[in-house]
Amino acid sequence: MPKQKNWLRLALVVLAVAALAYAGWHLTRPLPPEVELATIGRGTVEATVVNTRAGTVKACQRARLAPAAGGQIVKLWVKEGDRVKAGQPLLELWNRDLAAQRELATRQLATSEARRREACILADNARRDADRTQQLAARGFVSPQQGENARAEARARQASCDALAADVKRAQAQINVTLAGLERTTLTAPFVGIVARVTGEIGEYTTPSPPGIPTPPAVDLIDDSCLYVSAPMDEVDAPKL
Repeated sequence: MPKQKNWLRLALVVLAVAALAYAGWHLTRPLPPEVELATIGRGTVEATVVNTRAGTVKACQRARLAPAAGGQIVKLWVKEGDRVKAGQPLLELWNRDLAAQRELATRQLATSEARRREACILADNARRDADRTQQLAARGFVSPQQGENARAEARARQASCDALAADVKRAQAQINVTLAGLERTTLTAPFVGIVARVTGEIGEYTTPSPPGIPTPPAVDLIDDSCLYVSAPMDEVDAPKL
């Protein structure tokens, strides 16, 4: 009898554990996906068109992209099948020379700006000195020639300030030119889409397509949000569509 009671207790414990495990699984199991049901009804077929030739699924927007400048591919950020955003970089060409030119132009801009500030400070001081000298000349404390010399010095200082301000603008323009060159070495996505094909690997050279001569694009980008089917058909079937 004691052995039977022990077996009975063990069986009850096992059943209780199994019940708790089932309850836990039932409460934490993923919900089944929702399915929308539709009722099938009979209708009238207005027209049918039979096409024995194959059609092609095409995208409403497709871009066969290539860098604006030729060069060696050093960075390739995408692969076939990747989804990209508008403006996302796709690949980059070797551009260390342009990066060095940008650094040089940036330093030249800083130097020109410092020289302009110095010249403009001296021009402001010369203008104030000329005003004081003119007042002294009007009272007879200094000669009129000294007043003229002070005005000439002030004008010369101001001309130097203006010339260095022009140098600052020229240095900024040089930076803009360098940045434009760097942009030509980076290929970016013009719209949201999927990369259908990538032609080229890191270390290979790529060139833009010459006018009138089609060449394989570096990146073939497709906008999959709008698709249509292009298929040949007989002229007699055109009014049915």
